[in-house]
Amino acid sequence: MEHWTEYSRFFTALFVILDPFAAVPIFLVLTRNFSAVERGKVVNIAAVTVFFVLVAAALLGETMLHGMGTSLASFRVGGGIVLLLMALAMLQAQTGAVRTTPSEEAEAEEKNTIAVVPLALPLLAGPGSISTVIIEMHRSEAQYHAFPVILSIALVCLLLWIVLRMAGAIGKALGHTGLNIINRLFGLILAAIAVEIMANGLKQLFPALAG
Repeated sequence: MEHWTEYSRFFTALFVILDPFAAVPIFLVLTRNFSAVERGKVVNIAAVTVFFVLVAAALLGETMLHGMGTSLASFRVGGGIVLLLMALAMLQAQTGAVRTTPSEEAEAEEKNTIAVVPLALPLLAGPGSISTVIIEMHRSEAQYHAFPVILSIALVCLLLWIVLRMAGAIGKALGHTGLNIINRLFGLILAAIAVEIMANGLKQLFPALAG
């Protein structure tokens, strides 16, 4: 099994990629006419949905890659590009079309399923987080590797649940400027993670680069 620092790195990366603080303004807008109880239900459903989607990606990711005929190295490069696009959007204090589009957000305001779409999918559990989970699962073939990975996912979803439950207080305390600062900081961290993932993938595709 990998050293614990590898799993702490994965935990940090996944939390930064999910970036619940970026979801706070959207969550508040989509639930502006909801009661406290209704908002609580939305948060519960969203957190549980994100957990099951990411766990499914972790357990079925290898089968998906084999089915598509895609190598892990290629997936790392592609996943790194997706993460880099997300990071660039976050550095500009934007949600980014990789997560969700304005039309999806506008359509969601007329539905009662906003906890799943677009909040859980694709705003939180989107291409970036799914690709990161799949890559992490392939990092080790140790027998118990899946347990700390799933535990990390569960802890991240718990933090996600806490942030969304406190969305109103966080929005008031930090304000628009404070949330933008956090998103830009997360974007910088995510950019570094994306470059590292792409570099590892390129070294696998082109072994000469490793020399």
